[in-house]
Amino acid sequence: MAEPGPLETSQGNINLAWADALIAGLASGGIRHAVISPGSRSTPLALAARRHPDIGITIIPDERSAAFFALGVGRRSGQPAIAICTSGTAAGNWLPAAIEGAADHVPMVLVSADRPPELQGVGGNQTIEQRGLFSTHVRASYELAAPSLQQHEYSFPRSLGVQAAHRACWPEPGPVHINAAFSEPLVPSLQALEAQPERGPASPIHRPLLEPDQDSLDDLTEAIAQGPNVIVVGRMQPDPEFALAVTALAARLDCPILADPLSGLRWGSHDRSRVISAHDLFLRSPGWTQTLGTGAVIQFGGSATGAGLQRFLSQPGHRLWLAGAFGPWADPARRARQRVYADPARLARALESRLLPTGSRDVRMEDWSRAQGWAEALCADPELSPPERIMVEALEAGLPDDCQLFVGNSMAIRAVDAFARGRRSRLNPYGNRGASGIDGNVSTALGIALDETTATAALIGDLTLYHDMNGLLAARGRDITLIVINNGGGGIFDLLPQGQLPDFESLWLTPTALDLSQIAALYDLRHQISEPGPTFQQQLQQACATPGPDLLELRIDRHESTRRFRSLWAAAGAS
Repeated sequence: MAEPGPLETSQGNINLAWADALIAGLASGGIRHAVISPGSRSTPLALAARRHPDIGITIIPDERSAAFFALGVGRRSGQPAIAICTSGTAAGNWLPAAIEGAADHVPMVLVSADRPPELQGVGGNQTIEQRGLFSTHVRASYELAAPSLQQHEYSFPRSLGVQAAHRACWPEPGPVHINAAFSEPLVPSLQALEAQPERGPASPIHRPLLEPDQDSLDDLTEAIAQGPNVIVVGRMQPDPEFALAVTALAARLDCPILADPLSGLRWGSHDRSRVISAHDLFLRSPGWTQTLGTGAVIQFGGSATGAGLQRFLSQPGHRLWLAGAFGPWADPARRARQRVYADPARLARALESRLLPTGSRDVRMEDWSRAQGWAEALCADPELSPPERIMVEALEAGLPDDCQLFVGNSMAIRAVDAFARGRRSRLNPYGNRGASGIDGNVSTALGIALDETTATAALIGDLTLYHDMNGLLAARGRDITLIVINNGGGGIFDLLPQGQLPDFESLWLTPTALDLSQIAALYDLRHQISEPGPTFQQQLQQACATPGPDLLELRIDRHESTRRFRSLWAAAGAS
């Protein structure tokens, strides 16, 4: 569009055409959803997103909630969503979500509106330095200067939109920031609004699947041949193809798979006979740890959740190999010798195809199965079993097939890690474990629930709910079941050394004493109170089967939970 059209005769109309081109480029790159927080300076962007026929929109006034909602959309779909906000501190509220997206490789495109250069540095209202606002927490940062009355070439913002959509996905998925300045007037004419915006040509990203190189395969095959072997799968996007490939590799090696709860491997119709889920408990026992000492460890995905597995991986003597197409060097103990850069499913299949079935090893699969059985029996002891075990069992039995399950941080993820034993029907687990914060968890879960092809549930704590109550505004009319563990504050600190300090309650526990029924009423959520047991499972099944948002308040005695967790861990460590 080199020459001005008949409608492009005012600043407001040119602003809209400029924003139209940017949004068209983002849509051409495959983006299909925008989350908008209202503001004045962002008017052209909001109108452009609303006008584009391929972009769905969600309006969320709170920018922090909006960014985490966009994070949830990207986490579920693997495709970025757009977040749009006005200038000033508005974009600063995106920082926590940008940090999580960068740390856990979730694609998203953050488009902030800004004041033009003449208003910068002179005390202009609602004007801050927005360039570089997200520092290293974005994969790329772009500046769009304010369009002028002499500017009628829109290939640049359109091309930049395509580039940003691609950069958010490849080579390392994560957030991208576009800072777009606009001069006043910001509102276009009604005639300009009625004109249909142009659609750009489709330019979707087609990400390559990395094949493992032969040298890496040779080295890893040699390490595996020395045995004994263990496969560790940390958090990763649920992938049925990888589940089939890695379990076939484990069968060929006759070795265990230590599966993080966010790996997705604990649930599904794949072969789960070698999937070990109780490792967090039995790896707390020095006796079991010594018995199960190993040689080669292949780790797919992110870092481990459980303390037991973290300790196991930190032992000297392991030949630890990290595997994945991208991501950080997920090795806090610094035991890794090498990393193989490859698509996880393709690497597992390539290894399985070149390995012969294993013979006798110093450590066999039977030892790991015995450890799993021992831990399950210990957890079932009525004197040791915490109420969270019954809660997790009810979750696994009560959630519908193929349910999307968001698991919050602190006690929620630790309970699922400790007690989720798996089932044949799939659960698709998600969690914000990149930075492991409790902020934005509600909004992330609601972003995941945007895809309504399957049911969505979220297991979070009461402080996690408090941190993101604003996010509940987006729950209205959405089909989601929020299970809130109400244990009277930060129960996780009871299990940490801080729990023994005299100022524990005021400085760490911080009970809010909020009435969750009033919170549910404020945001139009159906509310029920429950306790771990059969009634909770029935309520959960009913909530998931009924359209609309539900808040199940699961009350847990924190003191009893803490006592039993400590007793369980002591029994495991003393064995």
